[in-house]
Amino acid sequence: MVTGYMTAGFLRVGAIVSAVTLFGATVGTIAEGARAQDQGVGDQPQMIEETPSEDAAADEVRFVASPVVQDIGDDAAPAIALPPVDVSNLRELVAQTEIDDTLSGDIKCLAQAIYFESRGEPLAGQLAVARVVINRAESAAFPDSYCSVVKQRAQFSFVRGGRIPEPNRSSAAWQRAKAIAHIAESEMWASDADDALYFHATRVNPRWARTKVARATIDSHIFYR
Repeated sequence: MVTGYMTAGFLRVGAIVSAVTLFGATVGTIAEGARAQDQGVGDQPQMIEETPSEDAAADEVRFVASPVVQDIGDDAAPAIALPPVDVSNLRELVAQTEIDDTLSGDIKCLAQAIYFESRGEPLAGQLAVARVVINRAESAAFPDSYCSVVKQRAQFSFVRGGRIPEPNRSSAAWQRAKAIAHIAESEMWASDADDALYFHATRVNPRWARTKVARATIDSHIFYR
């Protein structure tokens, strides 16, 4: 009897030990699986939505609502009100080309030549005089600036001792001369004297062996190549 009782007791203890061992193994397996799952997730690339930093925002292209104006100094071109492109004649173009008195040296010399040589001429005649000065500055046979062309000895009668006199700046004739100078220099209007290098008044009869340009006589001046 004692032997049977002890045998049954040993069997019950063995079953309990086995159950505890099996439970421990199961818990260990679950823990290992959880750790493996955590490690697996950590190894996978993740899509992260980042909020742009202030530095990144500073690198973005920004549009300026108004144009940026840069001061380019005293040599800046004069303020010009550009005329519409549909003008039908030179008079309209001159009337709509407004230039202030801040002229560069060469443009001022060109305007002075127009003023003193042809301010009483029709606008076409003033434009033709301007073309002669410009053509000479572009020719290898003459000085290479408008001022040097105008001041060249024995070329323009209004120049005295290499000096160009000052115009009447408040006159309408000076305003027209400035406009014509800009129009001629910018090639905004064709002239009948586009290739002329010389001209003289119709009252003069020089002994020139030069070729007259087409439509050579413009009011009181005759133009030559």
